[in-house]
Formats: sequence, structure tokens, C-alpha cells
Amino acid sequence: MANETLTGSSESRSDSPRAVRARRGIGRGRSARAGLTLLALILAVASVLPVLYMVSASFKTRDTVTDGKLLPSEFTFDNYRYVFTEVPFTRYLLNSFLISAVITVVALLFHSMAAYALARLRFPGREKLFALIFSTLLVTAPVVLIPLFLVARELNLLDSYAGLIIPAIFNAFGIFLLRQFYLGLPRELEEAAIVDGCGHWRVYWSIVLPMSRPILSALAVFFFLANWNAFVWPLVATNDPDLTVVQLGISTLQNQYTSNWNYILAAATVAALPMLALFFAFQRQIVESIKTSGIK
Repeated sequence: MANETLTGSSESRSDSPRAVRARRGIGRGRSARAGLTLLALILAVASVLPVLYMVSASFKTRDTVTDGKLLPSEFTFDNYRYVFTEVPFTRYLLNSFLISAVITVVALLFHSMAAYALARLRFPGREKLFALIFSTLLVTAPVVLIPLFLVARELNLLDSYAGLIIPAIFNAFGIFLLRQFYLGLPRELEEAAIVDGCGHWRVYWSIVLPMSRPILSALAVFFFLANWNAFVWPLVATNDPDLTVVQLGISTLQNQYTSNWNYILAAATVAALPMLALFFAFQRQIVESIKTSGIK
């Protein structure tokens, strides 16, 4: 009799309104998780499928490149052989790599110094200066394209590596992200270094920069990728074939070989592979930098 009473009381507790609401909440949570997982899977497939088709079609012949099949029925390397022998595509790759690498290194150095000054140093007009820099993010690139071209022409920067590099160095996004990251760093380390006799430059170089490796790695990927894919400014600023970057080279192929999509897709695959390798190599740093960037 006592056992029946205990069993009845436990059943009544398990069927209480609170328990029912808890079970419903668990069910809704599982349904929401399943729905989000399905949505993420659909988006992942939609994002990866064009890349897979591009790589697959780059190994197809001219007659089968538009057959709509994911796997090639006739496998060939002639497209890549043509791209590297009949077109100066290696020169295009080297130009893009040189320009992107120089912009990335110089931009990270200047942006980190500016961000450290805006985050740690106190001087009149600091907040107004940061607001002015941040407001440039609201200005799109086509708006300043003509003024930038006129300034570059007056400085004799057109048709030169300097004209492709210098205008792309300054970017408010990098300064903003680094400043927010530096605001989250503990001040005690810097104060201890200053007590030991270090100046601001020594603190920045010996303490702040080593602690900034995750965010600098992520920004390096972003900057390199953005300049590797640059098209509009190199198109406007250069006419010299020796300064052609990889995206302009692909566009030239498309203009010359409109119907030969096998060559165009082979060139696009070669241009995309370094970026995919760079992303997979630094994906952990990218995630960590976003988690620890201290955006407030």
C-alpha cells in the first residue's frame, strides 16, 4: 500500500504542469536544433556545390563542359596545360601574389599601430578621429573610384605597382577590429612594462603585437583574399599587360574565349585554390579572433 502511494505521488509529480512544460520545451528545443541543422546543411551544400562543379568542369573537354554533369565523362588536363603555356597566367598569379602580400604586411603594421594609439593613448580628439575613420566604412568603393583615380594620376601612380598597392593599404575595417581587440587586452601587462621603463613603442612591439597573433592572422587572410580578388581598381589603374592581376587575366580569357568555358574554369580553379588552402590553414585563427575580438 505504501509502495502504491509512493508510485502515485511520483506519477503525479511527473505529470505536474511544470514537468509537462519542461518536456514540451525539450521537444521544441530538439525540433529547433534539427531545423537549424537542416538549414545549415542546405546552405553548406548550396555554397560548396558551385565550387565542386567548377573544379570538375575544369577537367572536362570543350564539348562536355556544359553537359550539366558533376563528374566529367572525359577527364583531361589539357585545359590547365593550355592556361599555363598559351597564356601568361603564371605572370598574373605572381602579380596578384606580390601585390596582395605587400598590401597585407604593410596594412597590418599600419593598422595595428593606429588601432593601438586609438585604444590606449590619450590625446585630444581621439574619439572624433576614430568616429571619422569608422564613418569611411559607410562610403562604398564606387563613390571614391573617380577621385582616387584623379589623385593617382596626379601622383603618377598609374600603370605601376605603387598605384596598385598604396591606395589599397588603408582600410577602416582593420583599424576598427584591431582597436576593439586591444580594448579587451588587460592593461596590467602594459602598465607593468611601463613601470619597468618601457615606452609606448616597446610596449606595442614586445607585448601588444605578440598577443595580437590570432586577430592579425584573421585579418591577414581577409586582406589577402580581398586584394587577390581585386578587379575594379586594377582595371582602372593599369593598362600595362605586365601588371595584369589574376582576376583581370580571367576576364581577358572570358573576352577572348567566350565559348571555351573549359579554359576559363581551369583558370578560375587555379585562382581559387590558393585562397581555399589559405582559409583552411588559418580557419582556427579566424574563429578565435572573432571570439576574442571584444566587439562592444
